[in-house]
Amino acid sequence: MAPRSPVERRDVSGVLLLDKPQGLSSNQALQAVKRIFRARKAGHTGSLDPLATGLLPICLGEATKVSAYLLEADKHYQASAQLGVRTDSADSQGHVIARRAVPAFDAASLEAAMVSLRGEIEQVPPMYSALKHEGRRLYELARAGVEVERKARRVRIERFELLHRADDNLDFDIRCSSGTYVRTLIDDLGEALGCGAHVTALRRLGVSPFDAPQMYTLEQLRERAEAGSEALDATLLAVDAALTRWPQVRLGADASHYLGQGQAIWVPHAPVSGLVRLYNDAEDRFLGIGEILDDGRVSPKRLMRWALTGN
Repeated sequence: MAPRSPVERRDVSGVLLLDKPQGLSSNQALQAVKRIFRARKAGHTGSLDPLATGLLPICLGEATKVSAYLLEADKHYQASAQLGVRTDSADSQGHVIARRAVPAFDAASLEAAMVSLRGEIEQVPPMYSALKHEGRRLYELARAGVEVERKARRVRIERFELLHRADDNLDFDIRCSSGTYVRTLIDDLGEALGCGAHVTALRRLGVSPFDAPQMYTLEQLRERAEAGSEALDATLLAVDAALTRWPQVRLGADASHYLGQGQAIWVPHAPVSGLVRLYNDAEDRFLGIGEILDDGRVSPKRLMRWALTGN
């Protein structure tokens, strides 16, 4: 049997808003997208549980340089939970560790439990998470039956609202900061109610600045790929689409040149602090990410390949 020819990879850059299917890890979804696009380089923007579906931004090519900034973005979820059953992973894929009767409670009692979990709260990450302890993922330790102490982290719950209740099954709308574990939020709610709870379904609807955007399934991407690279690449957003919440700084030809050489530059009327988007004004081309120095100059922080080469 003749050896299979290697897939010819290509340089393609942009942000894909993938509708991740249930049952795939974020890395499995990433590898599937990379194969479909035949991309040389790709990365995702933070883990989404295998149980979860919904928005997983995938950064291809030069967009991988902005992926870290989506990791820090606020998130929007819809979650379903079952009361009375607690699991070791805080979702339906884990092992049941407790069953308790669900006490009778009205809307006011539920709201009282939920209000304590809004705003700035301390949250202990679950053992079934991708965080590391002494070089090993926590979920690897959990699967080996090992539990280690985890430090509580401060997260922000902007919105935690009940959408629907059917007996012991509840649906919620949740807007939260980066680093929030919805499974832990639901587990904490179950403990506040005195009966335990776990997540039965989770869908991510938004990752700032993408709120309720158009997403593409793997099946839709494969159909586009069959129609050709042009149809497939039309699903990609521009690299700078992930950074629209930052102010932009537009540069002339000389300033763009010196910036590409790694030099900090003076730009009239630039913001006084923080991160900015950099553009070549004449070509309206995104050059990369800059940072305002203490002396007011704009320093290059992450530049696109074309800003460095001038091509």
